[in-house]
Amino acid sequence: MSDIEERLAELERLGLDRRLRMVSGPQGPRVLLEGEPVLLLCSNNYLGLADHPKVREAAADAAMRWGVGAGASRLVSGTMTIHRRLEERLAEFEGTEACVLFGSGYLANLGAIGTLAGPGDVIFSDELNHASIIDGCRASRADVVVYRHRDMDHLERKLCRHAGEGRRLIVTDSVFSMDGDVAPLQEIVELAREHDARVIVDEAHATGALGEGGRGAVAATGLEGEVDVIVGTLSKALGSYGGYVCANEEMVRYLVNSARSLIFSTAPPPPAVAGALAALGLLEERPHKVSRLHAAARTLRGALADEGFAVRETDMHIVPLVVGGDSDAVRLCQAALERGVFAQAIRPPTVPIGSARLRLAAMASHTTSELQVAAKALAAAAREVGLDPREIGEPAHRRVPAVTSVKPRPAHAARDVRSAPFDGERGEIGSAPFDGERETCIARAA
Repeated sequence: MSDIEERLAELERLGLDRRLRMVSGPQGPRVLLEGEPVLLLCSNNYLGLADHPKVREAAADAAMRWGVGAGASRLVSGTMTIHRRLEERLAEFEGTEACVLFGSGYLANLGAIGTLAGPGDVIFSDELNHASIIDGCRASRADVVVYRHRDMDHLERKLCRHAGEGRRLIVTDSVFSMDGDVAPLQEIVELAREHDARVIVDEAHATGALGEGGRGAVAATGLEGEVDVIVGTLSKALGSYGGYVCANEEMVRYLVNSARSLIFSTAPPPPAVAGALAALGLLEERPHKVSRLHAAARTLRGALADEGFAVRETDMHIVPLVVGGDSDAVRLCQAALERGVFAQAIRPPTVPIGSARLRLAAMASHTTSELQVAAKALAAAAREVGLDPREIGEPAHRRVPAVTSVKPRPAHAARDVRSAPFDGERGEIGSAPFDGERETCIARAA
């Protein structure tokens, strides 16, 4: 047996093997999944714009006018008129001076983090940040300090402890993709000011979902102009593909000259850019779509609560149903599928060990009856596989201990896929718990 076969066998033994599922048709409320009709509850097409007629038409027209691909990187011949148009509109939408498009939100995080921090610098990162942020931290080769999720006291202690160590950067998701909660952005910005740090906020799951007109969590908190870098994506509420960074003119110019994931990647394809531009126009023209998303989220949460699931009464569109065990999450997913509801099982390393879940996502295009039927189907599926809906719900945000049941592996082998993210100190990959220090800042930098 080869090392690859051994690794695949181990993934299967751990309940972490994955496969691709084939969806036929556009990302609407209902799709054909491997030939069977299902209600889609795990798409990030929050506003239902991915298959909107105007978005489709804009993408098709762009393909005829500018072609399917950009043909080169942004700094060679890949920057087209359509790219500049969208950048100008996004800067206006986000309330910043300038914007630059990247090939994806993942590449935008890699580029922004890697440009603003490097060897000798320190990055402070929320423990539940998205993988693209974690990978951006790793690739930067800066020292990485992970603070407990949304814990501003812990972040402040870490900022004090690492004072005077080069450039300092705080990076956080605004809406956390697996838990659906919101970062305390006001407090983060205040701490950054006090400790001379820059702030990057990833608005991937907030754009089109939070704030007046769907302008995101930064705008909702009244922090326009107070955050150094806003990262966003075109692939969720805007229904297309690509990423962007919004900031002041100087910062954007610096990124254009320094961000490797921008310099060495082909520019986003014109049809995707045009589709996003049309979707942004629809969002600005029809802000009620955000209200419809909130209403759908409340309906879904209310229906789940009626079935006994432990969920909060909010209008957040991401609803995690934490089961715990990896195999239990897979069995619940399959049982729900058999009842016509597709809600994918999410397992480590996407989420911490012991917090496998079904991640539900409401869309503005879901109807009340669809969401109520889905909640009933999920409850019936849970009981069928021996789970109590009352014990399934949103996470308590406690630190999960490192797993100890995995068999030892050869030193040359890849580390276990269930390994914890960075520990709380110097960016080493490990599972050490956060320390319990209670430092105080005696002196501030002059």
